[in-house]
Amino acid sequence: MSNLAQPDAGGTGGPMSGVGEETYLLSESFTAQTVTPLRHLLAARIAAAGLTGDLAEDLVLAVHELVTNAVLHGGGQGRLDLIRRADLLVCEVSDHGDEPDADLTVHLPATTTAGGRGLWLAHQLTGALTLTRRPDGMTATVTASLTDQPTVLPGPPPGGPPGGGEGLPRR
Repeated sequence: MSNLAQPDAGGTGGPMSGVGEETYLLSESFTAQTVTPLRHLLAARIAAAGLTGDLAEDLVLAVHELVTNAVLHGGGQGRLDLIRRADLLVCEVSDHGDEPDADLTVHLPATTTAGGRGLWLAHQLTGALTLTRRPDGMTATVTASLTDQPTVLPGPPPGGPPGGGEGLPRR
């Protein structure tokens, strides 16, 4: 197993608040032909769970990269599971690749190398990526917190134009 960031207390199998609160929001098999429809379905389920804005877009893109990686390097198909565990969205992408000696270290390839950035990008977009080798393949896991989203304030920003307008994200 390779953890590319500090283990998340709410990550797969780890302790967390609200233990026992686990809901599968999406569990779908995929192939190269279903990557795009799966991305749209994933985006809808993430939004329905309450994750919005840049964090939601980053999670969708990260998972899309993992799904594409599974199709290209993991046997041409896989499974995506989106799980809500208390205030955490956990997305697991599993494949049945037959590369038991595959390097689990994620590096940014040279700028002259075409491709090879999917795992690196998933890590950058989510802040954490866990790769787990199983006897029958590989699982890549990314997470997003539903409670770490910016708060939107109503009305104009301080010093903004009079008359209201859309709220701005609070940092």
